[in-house]
Amino acid sequence: MTKTNNTIRINVNVEITVAALETIVAKAKEEAGTDEKGVYHVDTADKVSETISCFLMEKDFEGYVEKL
Repeated sequence: MTKTNNTIRINVNVEITVAALETIVAKAKEEAGTDEKGVYHVDTADKVSETISCFLMEKDFEGYVEKL
């Protein structure tokens, strides 16, 4: 995801489905792969954050909140 000077990172609690979380984690592990011992080295929480942030940018969250 491209970061711009007009964004900030905040910590929030969001509700997502278990299926969505499982998919994000599975794809993150697939992308990262394993080391020689079969261990994954990926921060899945960061992947969830990145995925939600990308979704909000693509779906024009700023435009959405302006209409509230």
